[in-house]
Amino acid sequence: MFSCAQAADGTGAAGGPPCAPAIRCNRLAKGATPTYLIAMSARSILGTLAVVVPLLAILAAAGWFAASAWVSVEGPPMPATGYVAMALGIVFSLLIGCGLMALLFYSNRHGYDDPFQAPDE
Repeated sequence: MFSCAQAADGTGAAGGPPCAPAIRCNRLAKGATPTYLIAMSARSILGTLAVVVPLLAILAAAGWFAASAWVSVEGPPMPATGYVAMALGIVFSLLIGCGLMALLFYSNRHGYDDPFQAPDE
């Protein structure tokens, strides 16, 4: 494992990987953890909680609102054709979404998303 630090001469440590200009790499002791990783792990737990807890609260509020709206609406019962139409709409939407995602991954893996490069002559 390597730790990179700013250096004026831009040289790497002996036997270390090539570093970017103005960065010097030092080899860490085997099994040592860099201090920035320790600090990042403590921050990432708090950051994860800061994101997950409000999102779960929003999800719970949306679920409560949807359930209360579903129960409070009065009117004639939906006929069987309505349920069939709703099911077909859901299935069709999922098929379109999955198909478009599959095309996205296919085009990315086969180079269709790469910028154009004129052939060398």
